[in-house]
Amino acid sequence: MSRVSEWDELAPGVLRRRYESLDLNIGLVIGEDGALVIDTRASHIQARQLIDDVRLVTDAPIRWVVDTHWHWDHTFGNAVFGDATIYGHTECRQALAARGEAAKDELLRSWQGSDSSPEVDEIEIRPPDVVFDTDIAIQVGGRTVTATFHGLGHTEGDVVVMASNAPVIFAGDLLEENAPPWFGDGYPIAWPKTVARLPIEAGTITVPGHGSIMTAERVATQREELMWIAAMASSAHASGTPVEAIDIRGAPYPEQTMREALNRAYLELGAK
Repeated sequence: MSRVSEWDELAPGVLRRRYESLDLNIGLVIGEDGALVIDTRASHIQARQLIDDVRLVTDAPIRWVVDTHWHWDHTFGNAVFGDATIYGHTECRQALAARGEAAKDELLRSWQGSDSSPEVDEIEIRPPDVVFDTDIAIQVGGRTVTATFHGLGHTEGDVVVMASNAPVIFAGDLLEENAPPWFGDGYPIAWPKTVARLPIEAGTITVPGHGSIMTAERVATQREELMWIAAMASSAHASGTPVEAIDIRGAPYPEQTMREALNRAYLELGAK
């Protein structure tokens, strides 16, 4: 793995950049006549910085974008990408259309008074232009980039992205390193099964949505953590135990994260 102007070149023409803001990972695939960007950051200002950063490594026009899921920190820069075609899961487009403005309002409230708050008002929400339910193949100047849905997880429409002839997978927030996963609108019961379906083998370079690159062994560990939550929630739900009464000693994540995950799991399992 080589470093190119603060980008990590994970395979020829396949790069990632890890931003200090939100510890977010962005992917870049460079083809013969264009480039594809994976996720667009949290605002138009951050997206413009991203485009400038792409120019550090290629003059190829950015013709394609893939949203790994709908959350604001991955998609609120979409509108800056002009004539590029944006791809995403059907649920990604629906969620951005239905919930994007509410997420923007919540972001504005949380950033109120900070140096970043003025930029929120100017964010233009742009859902994906082209959507799919299972998978799509994008021809990127002599190579194929695939975006694939493997099941419910961090959201209802997470996709992972791979480029041909490169042992690299961009997993979005189905995987997260250096911090616990976020369960706010996730599916903790289905999530570990979805992770098990990802095409990750020994030697695969796995880029999570946030944090350090993950080995196959570290991915397996995170799946075990998610399985622990699913098993605990299923057992407690079956016995009629309220979420607040579940004993979470030995849990893999902090209490606040665990209670959020268990509440989501109970919604997924349904009323008793």
